Amino acid sequence: MTLPTEPIGSVPRTPELLAAMAAHASGELDDAGLAAAQDLAVRDTIARLEEAGSPVVTDGEQAKPSFATYPVAGLDRLAPDGVVIPFADGHTRRLPRLTAGPLRYTGHADRYLAAARRHAKVPVKQAVIAPSALSLLYPPDGIDGYPREAFLDDLANEAEAEIRRCLEGGAHVVQLDFTEGRLSLKLDPSGGVLEQFVELNNRVLGRFSEAERARIGVHTCPGGDLDSTHSLDVDYAGLLPRLLRLRAGNFYVQLASEPDPDKVLAVIAEHLPADVRVFVGVTDPIDPRVETPEEVRDRVLTAARHLPADRLGTCDDCGFSPFADDTSTSRETAFAKVRARVEGTALAAAALGV
Repeated sequence: MTLPTEPIGSVPRTPELLAAMAAHASGELDDAGLAAAQDLAVRDTIARLEEAGSPVVTDGEQAKPSFATYPVAGLDRLAPDGVVIPFADGHTRRLPRLTAGPLRYTGHADRYLAAARRHAKVPVKQAVIAPSALSLLYPPDGIDGYPREAFLDDLANEAEAEIRRCLEGGAHVVQLDFTEGRLSLKLDPSGGVLEQFVELNNRVLGRFSEAERARIGVHTCPGGDLDSTHSLDVDYAGLLPRLLRLRAGNFYVQLASEPDPDKVLAVIAEHLPADVRVFVGVTDPIDPRVETPEEVRDRVLTAARHLPADRLGTCDDCGFSPFADDTSTSRETAFAKVRARVEGTALAAAALGV
């Protein structure tokens, strides 16, 4: 046994890809030209992750417009005035609003997986957006002729299909991005919205077998965009017990940026389900300073005081560029942090004798 380590998902896009995206948006580059630029960026990203020693890679989400809305990109029944997500530095992101039913994904994440596997020499994980996040597309005042329950039925079916396609497509693990979990407690401190999110996600996860759920994970963080967060000020203790009720085999928990990691780890240890592995965040994508392998090692050893080593893994706190236009972190910094995570995890494994 050794300590597994995995990336979360996104890596800053290559300069060439950013230029191609701008040219495509202005009509100067056709779809085929953009696809070629995306494939080159995926190939470069995977090569650099493998060079950094990562035993599991992602496509860096190079072709995703954002981690959240890629399944509905181009859908003809969306308006731009949906839910606003405020970040601590004052900037916002806005989700689209669904205007008519039925909800159907315009594309599934297995296409990103297939593109990545063409270039990878090691296992590939695939990040997908949690259905709870896309439930925010439905407007509070409803849609004529398309009740909320019908929307949730369609959403659950689409989310299940996407996860199945990724599992069947050879994903090492499928990771549900659940950043809205912690944010929900900021928007609704009573926890009612969070309970709805957990119920919806479990409605989907419950359709998979125990063996399949061992290859499904859930990622939680306080957001990461333009070097800012949306819910780091929300007490993790309010989220984690309910988060760990999700019927997944792996949890990826932001921890490196937490001011009191021992407190967080104690809550996880108290509520840890049987046969679940927890990947703790050991690098902070928002911090421009690159962690040393020794710092990573010490963060893992702190986690090992609370969690059994055979139930432990490491990850980055968050993706490095969840939205395509976020260039606040350089690719060089991202890959340096990945290398520190990999080397530090190996040091911790040696110290723990695993």
